[in-house]
Amino acid sequence: MEAAVLLQLWALAALALGGTQTAPGGTLTTLPDHRISLETGTIFVHELELELFQAAFLSESEEEDAAPPITFHARLRDHPDLPRWLRCAQRGPHGSAFLYGSPTAAEVGTHIIEVLASNRLTYETAAQRLIVSITPSPEGVPPYQGEFLVGNLNVEELLPEAVQEQFVQAVSTVWEHDDVHIINITSALDRGGRIPLPIEGRKEGVYVKVGSHAAFSPCLVAASSPQSRFHCHLGQQPLANCYDTFAPHFAIRWCNLTLLQVLPTPTAPGPVWGPGVLEGSGDFQPPTASPPQDLLPSFLVTLLVPLAVAAVLCVVLGHLMCCRREGVAKRDLETSDIQLVHHTTIHGDTAELRSMARSRDVPRPLSTLPMFNVRTGQRINPMVGPPDGARDPLIPQQR
Repeated sequence: MEAAVLLQLWALAALALGGTQTAPGGTLTTLPDHRISLETGTIFVHELELELFQAAFLSESEEEDAAPPITFHARLRDHPDLPRWLRCAQRGPHGSAFLYGSPTAAEVGTHIIEVLASNRLTYETAAQRLIVSITPSPEGVPPYQGEFLVGNLNVEELLPEAVQEQFVQAVSTVWEHDDVHIINITSALDRGGRIPLPIEGRKEGVYVKVGSHAAFSPCLVAASSPQSRFHCHLGQQPLANCYDTFAPHFAIRWCNLTLLQVLPTPTAPGPVWGPGVLEGSGDFQPPTASPPQDLLPSFLVTLLVPLAVAAVLCVVLGHLMCCRREGVAKRDLETSDIQLVHHTTIHGDTAELRSMARSRDVPRPLSTLPMFNVRTGQRINPMVGPPDGARDPLIPQQR
């Protein structure tokens, strides 16, 4: 891992300096920059050909017939990874890599992509910069868009231009219109799909989004109708008559068909820029001093209003605590004599019990010994009433 990191650092330094540099364990060759122009709303695919980078390697010890394994790494300049709209796909070190994606209006501008190719045998590296210029599409976003799931292909198998043209031709037949183009291509793994088992014929699947300015055909509308969704829920084929249009090259999973109609969003008028010259004659004279302001009313309001509220609250609280107290005498006058005598008796009995508790000579009351008497040792049944199974004492009585 450390060697790979050092190798990438040397590659980035060579991109800045240009030419051929010497890196630890090999050499680094810088290829000329490649400029690409594209519009928003269309698929962008750039193939990193093996032959181009193999010719840039300086090793002479390799056999001409044996193609070395090459691994491609791509990233945005001054960033550790590619932008969100761009992806890099390479199935193996003996196959070409593809940079693909669909830029939106937020990515309009110039993007510099740095590509680094590493020879897995000789540790030689070749670097190239792709200068991608993105401009807004004059036609805008197509109002009718459909997304198909191709189940028998991987993403790198659908990226070549010939395969894309074949797919567009099949979609045009189903759409019943020639104004159809591919907007985006996404691997099913990037959409939450599972990695297929290593069995022959199992593929990852590819989502292909196409767009057109023509309305959907009756076949597509029938394939995405609620009745078709109900058949898909039961494990049956949807109601449509255009299943064999893509066969045998593309296996379309019609239950995953998605049709979307994009409405145009109204754009707010932008600011109108003038010539940059002030109207009238002479230069603009800004004010030198601001007019004086009287801050005393604001200060009084800020200070006196909270103090007045606090004073009112203190007066109300003092009246409740001091002027509305009942007092002991008033309370005794409003209480009946029987209740006062009962209250006095309770206080006297409580004082007597406390004085008895402080004396060591007074025996403990029998009420605190529910099970037996400590002086006589006689066991008493603390339960009142006939004994039963639920009220048996903890200590059995002696007979």
